Parts: sequence; structure tokens; C-alpha cells
Amino acid sequence: MRSRFAAFVVQDEAYLLRTWHPTTRPGRVDFEPGMRWTSLEIQDVSEGSPFHITGTVTFRANYTFRGKPGELREQSRFTRYEGAWVYLDAIVD
Repeated sequence: MRSRFAAFVVQDEAYLLRTWHPTTRPGRVDFEPGMRWTSLEIQDVSEGSPFHITGTVTFRANYTFRGKPGELREQSRFTRYEGAWVYLDAIVD
């Protein structure tokens, strides 16, 4: 989760697509002009250990958009795909 947040910060589309499950991965990532991600707070993690094939991460990400502060709250679902953890989808608050 932290690496994907960092990829959004630096707009690393290749990394984001590589770490997205192929069944839910978009063709491209559209970065919002004027969006600046500022911090990430992991609030909860369930499963996701070496013994699991799925896991969830609940987080709050802060940003500024055209100079105005905001936050995104999300519960992200991850799964193992070809031996690596990949982002599957999310439930957004």
C-alpha cells in the first residue's frame, strides 16, 4: 500500500499498472492535474500475511487539490497474483 501511495505521489503509472490485478486494471492511470498527495495513514490491516492469499488495508490519504486540502478514505483489497501482492479493488468511504 505504501509503495502504491508513493507511486501516486510521483505519478509512476508503470508501477501502478504493474501492481494492479489484470482483471480490474485500467488501460491507463489518469492523474488529476493539480492533485498533490501529502500523507498516508494506515488505519487497519487484515490478513495479508505470508499464509494468506488476500488482504485488506484501510487507510486515509491526505492531499491538496488546487491548493485546497482534502482526504481519501478507502479500504483496498489485495490478492496474490503470480506470487506477488497486487491491488484488486476498493471500497471508498
